[in-house]
Amino acid sequence: MCHFTQRSSALSLPKICNVFRRFHHTSTSHLCSCSKTVSDEKYQDPFQLGRKDLKNLYEDIKKELLVSAAELKEMCDYYFDGKGKAFRPMIVVLMARACNIHHNNSKEVQASQRSVAIIAEMIHTASLVHDDVIDDANSRRGKRTLNQIWGERKAVLAGDFILSAASVALARIGNTTIISVLTQVIEDLVRGEFLQLGSKENENERFAHYLEKTFKKTASLIANSCKAVSILGCPDPKVHEIAYQYGKNVGIAFQLIDDVLDFTSCADRLGKPTAADLKLGLATGPVLFACRQFPEMNAMIMRRFSKPGDVERAWKYVLQSDGVQQTTYLAQRYCHAATREIRKLRPSPEREALIHLTEMVLMRDK
Repeated sequence: MCHFTQRSSALSLPKICNVFRRFHHTSTSHLCSCSKTVSDEKYQDPFQLGRKDLKNLYEDIKKELLVSAAELKEMCDYYFDGKGKAFRPMIVVLMARACNIHHNNSKEVQASQRSVAIIAEMIHTASLVHDDVIDDANSRRGKRTLNQIWGERKAVLAGDFILSAASVALARIGNTTIISVLTQVIEDLVRGEFLQLGSKENENERFAHYLEKTFKKTASLIANSCKAVSILGCPDPKVHEIAYQYGKNVGIAFQLIDDVLDFTSCADRLGKPTAADLKLGLATGPVLFACRQFPEMNAMIMRRFSKPGDVERAWKYVLQSDGVQQTTYLAQRYCHAATREIRKLRPSPEREALIHLTEMVLMRDK
């Protein structure tokens, strides 16, 4: 298992630069069944358990986005239609309850902890709006993107506005430590986007680069949001680290599976075009693993699949290789790490739901 620094803001590249080689040489015949990732305990349904605390979530977000300009309001409300899975807020409220129970057996989510869940969803959505502009994407969550409907300039401004509203809500919590933890997410999002624009010639550096980008663009939000609610609910720094490590590992696993689905899921089910990453010139986990079996992919990776036929050839190489299986296996290892962390908390339905959630991350098909 790759290891990361204990600091909340960064990965330890020297410690993970060999992960590519190590996982590549693990036989795919030893892959665990996703349905047997953890023990056979009776798990709580995370979405069912978190429903109470997430009631009226999107209505409350829209209140944060209160604005008089009709067009801007329509744009800001576009993705907050109540049809999303609210995956990140659900993790946050479950973590809040698990930490509260661990500390003093309190079964209620504090108002400030629920605010973190709202802020997390707002930051996430703002990042999606900006990503779609950068990628010139035309679909998101099965519907047209903001930039396709209203144009790039207005989409950027809408993303900025959502982010500013999240910042106001964050300031309202009135805790400087929480402000510091969650603003780290915004910094990581920007740094992750810059990492995505770059590439590495050395194969091991390339994989470390990919994992760091994955952490900053996807996992940092979950990790730091979990850490924030743990700080609000429990004074023990060890609990803060447990929450952070759980969120980090689940977040990285989530993105790894997302990268797998880009090769295995149909566009209708995924809600966005498949092979999207290849078309953007991005080498994700399945591609990097496949490159070990098909070294001719190195040249395509370095030119970001820009030549005619590169995307199609890379797609075939990935499917002919064990890249999908190896990436899935790597995601399983991250989920195992998340499970080990969360088991350090006192038993509770919320803790069991968070364990079950790692299984759901591996089993998802969209």
